[in-house]
Amino acid sequence: MKKKKDALKVLVVDDSKVVTKVLTNYLASMGITHPLLASTGKQAIELFKSERPDIVLLDVQLPDIDGFDVSKAIRKLEGKGEWSAIIFLTSMANDADLARGIEAGGDDYLTKPIAQVVLHAKIRAMQRLVEMQRQLVSAKHKLDLANTKLKRISTTDALTGIANRRAFDEFSELEWRRCMRKEKPMALVMLDIDYFKLFNDKYGHQAGDDCLKLVAGKIAKATPRAADLCVRFGGEEFMVVLSETDLEGAQCMAERVRQMVADLKIPHYATASKHVAVSCGVVSVIPNEKMSLEAMVKSVDVALYMAKRGGRDRVVAGEYSQA
Repeated sequence: MKKKKDALKVLVVDDSKVVTKVLTNYLASMGITHPLLASTGKQAIELFKSERPDIVLLDVQLPDIDGFDVSKAIRKLEGKGEWSAIIFLTSMANDADLARGIEAGGDDYLTKPIAQVVLHAKIRAMQRLVEMQRQLVSAKHKLDLANTKLKRISTTDALTGIANRRAFDEFSELEWRRCMRKEKPMALVMLDIDYFKLFNDKYGHQAGDDCLKLVAGKIAKATPRAADLCVRFGGEEFMVVLSETDLEGAQCMAERVRQMVADLKIPHYATASKHVAVSCGVVSVIPNEKMSLEAMVKSVDVALYMAKRGGRDRVVAGEYSQA
């Protein structure tokens, strides 16, 4: 028959076989039939590392390391959100020892010889605290998951599934400062679907939505690096932030997207190719204190305007301008 798993995991640390036997009998009467046992401080620390007990009954006087140092070691091993109750076992009960135990990370004291009724009361009290801690950790985990989901939703474009303008504002500012510190280039590529309003008017809004999703997919495919970000900037406009990328590299990426969109062969009566096409503006700079991200965004917008003015379905490299 499979042994029933104890509700609590208790570690007993005492070098006295008599005390250990008494404590295990007391625990068994509470339904804790398989406590972890250690007779030295080193064994206790190793067992704590591997088993992560809920409660530690810790003798102050051990043959190798005293209980206070073991308690300190346990507290250092606990990760974020972890907590185990530590109850010191000692024949000393003066105020100085009590204060030292609390300072070392202890939660309570049991004075030897240990009475069964007192041990039961202490264990039950610590069990309530352990369960409260578990509930708090669980609630925090759920809250963290909810916040992560909310963050993802708030920074994702609902239609295309790529990042939205809010994500661009946050990411580009961080990337601007990072490239400034490292003295590395940062590039922006702004893309616009040519004659998209006419496409919508002719083929309908559902076809327009499908077109946006297809184009967004190609942009995302062309920017597989985790350090880059593709964004639906607004309407039929997209923006790509390219980390540590010079102008030549950004132009190559933009040209790749332009060709990938052309290869979709989505019919569009208003373009020269009779298929959906995109115009692209490209700017790359090594940020410094005299520059601004806002000016860079305006500069790439000007480059996109020049691509449209030059006939559309093309990539135009622009220059950073503070004006």
